[in-house]
Amino acid sequence: PSPSHAGGLRYHGMSSLISELYDQGLMEARSVLQTDVFEAAQQFARTEGLLPAPESAHAIRAAIDEALACKATGEKKNIVFGLTGTGYFDMFAYRRFNDGEMVDYVPTDADLAASFAKLPNVV
Repeated sequence: PSPSHAGGLRYHGMSSLISELYDQGLMEARSVLQTDVFEAAQQFARTEGLLPAPESAHAIRAAIDEALACKATGEKKNIVFGLTGTGYFDMFAYRRFNDGEMVDYVPTDADLAASFAKLPNVV
């Protein structure tokens, strides 16, 4: 795989390992709404005693959704997710969620196209 370095959790590139797992069909990608993510994070904090980082809370939301789907269908599965950090550096985001200031925003294709059009042309 190509070399990749991320000095912290705020890395927005593509992980070589995750890309390979996805390419082999060993994992899937899904999107979740931001407020649902923070709802799951708070549920996790209340039950496990650890405030997860938002990055991890996305995986927690997907794991909860998968468990609820299995409960509804009776399917038995092992569900694994990655907990990569605590949310103590993200208290501002948690405050926004708790104060009702966080909103879900899903960009449209037009929104994405407008943003991409502003990127420099790199050869």
